[in-house]
Amino acid sequence: MPEHETYTAADEAMAASAETAFEAFTAAAPLGWRVELIDEEIYVTPPANGDHESILAEILEEIAVHRKDRALRQFTGVGLRLWGKDPGGRVIPDLVVAPKESFRTFDEYHDPGPVVLVAEITSKSTGAKDRGVKLDAYARARIPHYLLVDREAETATLHSEPARNTYSRRVSVAFSEKLFLPEPLGFELDTALF
Repeated sequence: MPEHETYTAADEAMAASAETAFEAFTAAAPLGWRVELIDEEIYVTPPANGDHESILAEILEEIAVHRKDRALRQFTGVGLRLWGKDPGGRVIPDLVVAPKESFRTFDEYHDPGPVVLVAEITSKSTGAKDRGVKLDAYARARIPHYLLVDREAETATLHSEPARNTYSRRVSVAFSEKLFLPEPLGFELDTALF
């Protein structure tokens, strides 16, 4: 578990109010909308469009083709509990890759410990969050690999080697090029399909 900062009573009160607001937004959100809590900020995202889902489908298919041993699973819609400025951050990545039995509970949000890779596919409403606060949050949670598919920039970037609050390694390719995903995935992702 990452190092935690010391919280004051005021910090705890603010986190509690963010938690209460998060629960209210989650309860009120229309079906298909995502509500996330990152660093005491609440983000509400509408359902993804067809282009977003097509790119996600390509990534899922490539992983399935290259990972025939089935030791790893691909999860969409799985919530993760992340550490940060608030003690209870919650996100729902576009894709989570983790060992087969990682999320066999009735919890809505899971410990990110077993996660091998998370992926986000940007949209106009999520791009800044995916490039900023989520990047930092995934690094703080020590998630080994963060794949950012940036539709606006037409790039795919693999962030890896989390160190403290950031990733120390970044490899980016333009759509149409191949991006190597290291072990335990161990294959080249063909971004020409995006």
